[in-house]
Amino acid sequence: MAEDNSVLIGKKPVMNYVLACISLFHGGANEVSVKARGRAISRAIDVVEITRRRFMPDLKIHKIGIGTEELMVFEEGGAPSNVSTIEITLEK
Repeated sequence: MAEDNSVLIGKKPVMNYVLACISLFHGGANEVSVKARGRAISRAIDVVEITRRRFMPDLKIHKIGIGTEELMVFEEGGAPSNVSTIEITLEK
């Protein structure tokens, strides 16, 4: 991907992210990457499924990547914590 066609999932409503994905595809992107960490992973899956099933049934899931990031806690006595990540790539 020459451009960064990524949608980073956070705490906003699901339909905001669905609209972002649809806008990227209508803007000429052939691939869109949906990325999330931690508790937002379930919201990312909802975004992908709503986009595919309700709005753009011709989309295919190209790749799913999962991983873990180690975050440092800067409080006294804080140990590093692991946070799960997911990246789902959709293509036309």
